Amino acid sequence: MVKGLYTAYTGMVQEQRRLDVLANNLANSTTVGYKKEGATSRSFKDELALRIKDTERPGVRGIGNIKLGVKVGETYTDYADGSTKVTDDKSDMAIAGDGFFAIEFTDKNQNPSVKYTRNGEFEVDADGYLVTVDGDHVLNQQAALAGTTGEEGYVRVDPMLPFVVDRTGAITQDGDQVGDIGIVDFEDRDYLYKYGENLYDLEDGGQTIAGTGTIEQGALEMSNVNIAYEMVNMIAIQRAYDAGQKMIQTEDTTLEMAVSQVGSVS
Repeated sequence: MVKGLYTAYTGMVQEQRRLDVLANNLANSTTVGYKKEGATSRSFKDELALRIKDTERPGVRGIGNIKLGVKVGETYTDYADGSTKVTDDKSDMAIAGDGFFAIEFTDKNQNPSVKYTRNGEFEVDADGYLVTVDGDHVLNQQAALAGTTGEEGYVRVDPMLPFVVDRTGAITQDGDQVGDIGIVDFEDRDYLYKYGENLYDLEDGGQTIAGTGTIEQGALEMSNVNIAYEMVNMIAIQRAYDAGQKMIQTEDTTLEMAVSQVGSVS
């Protein structure tokens, strides 16, 4: 009976974790370039149950395997493309296919580093630099592949002239190419993790490669969260959680009866 309590408890913990991930997806359903997450479950290793102190059959012997419930597995990211929203703003960029924009991110201690994002909601500042809405510089292809920071890797245009970005990321003004926008991918995305602020960071050992995706100017990639699907999952998670709760209540009632009634003498 105590094992039943533990099994129900572990199941409820897992459903709570799944609900937390799902709630985060719903909260970011309108975030540009957001990639939804999912949570996996793993079972504990089966253990052999033993019968001991059996007066009829002395000694220790196995009576079968028992399962100890479920435990939280890993949280993964679904990198599938989101829908494309046309904005007609020439500084907005959307990536179709595999790839990420590289930006020079400056933390609160003023330390620069390269981060990656699918959010192409950019703007051109007064000096002609292509930056994010937070003011971080967008990097060109060379700097993006090398993972280097510095002004040489910034994307810059003439702010007084219109510019065109083709599908490969090349930027032209008055018919001349003036730069390019870096698109990179990774040999193994398991080295990529969410840094926060809709950015990704690359762990040590991760290898940067050229992205195969294409750029659409004047558009934004929206999140790949399917709200209807997530709401259906939320109902299923709630029902599974409720089932675990009822199981604990039933086990508790059974234990109470065993303690207070079994073996009592009238």
